[in-house]
Amino acid sequence: MMTFAARRWLAGIIATLVTAAIVAVLWSSSLSIHHTAHLSGWLLLASLLFLTSYNLRKKMPYPPLIKSSTWLQFHIYVGLLSILLFVCHTGIRLPNGPLETVMAALYACVAITGIIGLMLSRIIPSRLAVRGPEVLYERIPSFRRQLREQAKQLAVDSVQETNLTTLSDFYAKRLADYFRGPRDYWRHLFQSSRPRHEIVSSLHSLDRYLNDQERRIADKLEELIENKDTLDYHHAMQGTLKGWLFVHIPLTYVLLLFVAVHVWLVHAFFGGIR
Repeated sequence: MMTFAARRWLAGIIATLVTAAIVAVLWSSSLSIHHTAHLSGWLLLASLLFLTSYNLRKKMPYPPLIKSSTWLQFHIYVGLLSILLFVCHTGIRLPNGPLETVMAALYACVAITGIIGLMLSRIIPSRLAVRGPEVLYERIPSFRRQLREQAKQLAVDSVQETNLTTLSDFYAKRLADYFRGPRDYWRHLFQSSRPRHEIVSSLHSLDRYLNDQERRIADKLEELIENKDTLDYHHAMQGTLKGWLFVHIPLTYVLLLFVAVHVWLVHAFFGGIR
């Protein structure tokens, strides 16, 4: 059985050979600029259809013709190849007319979001691995509710056990809103721990007013704050990975729709390019 690294190398070698073959074919046909545009256009369409098929492959795990990880590697290399085909097809010129302008803008958005997605898929998993155990994105709201109930109960216990309201007041002013929902999306995305430090520092500042019982409760509250911060971190990171797909995939389908219109117009009004 091939390892992931071996599959990556194989996909890279095949992609390189295919790219070299395509460049050779396009170069050999460069004597006729119309023929080159026609060939590169069909190759570009074929690459877009292949790239779109990856999303369908993820939704249909059976039959397992090709492993998803291998398909992903081909998806990446074909996506990069499509950029070369796009440049060959357009000839590095400004779009001519509204349809070409829209298609060029859509392709640029698809290519850019694809590259961004590739970067995110390489960066985010490694960051998540060092921030606690793996958490399913769909279960984060449930875990968050559990932490909120535990923090609320600790605030109530602090009053019942000590007859003092220092921690319950702090919960009402600072923690109730903190535990209510996800917080600090952008700061987590850019690896800032300042929000957690601020709220923990505020809790530590109460230490001189607390007795031993309250300090034990405060320690438990701090642990819940840390756990909530980890959940928010996973929410921000995993949400970014999922949210990126809701931009990249729809743009791809819209691009294919415009490409279909473009192909129809070329063949209907110009009889194809020969």
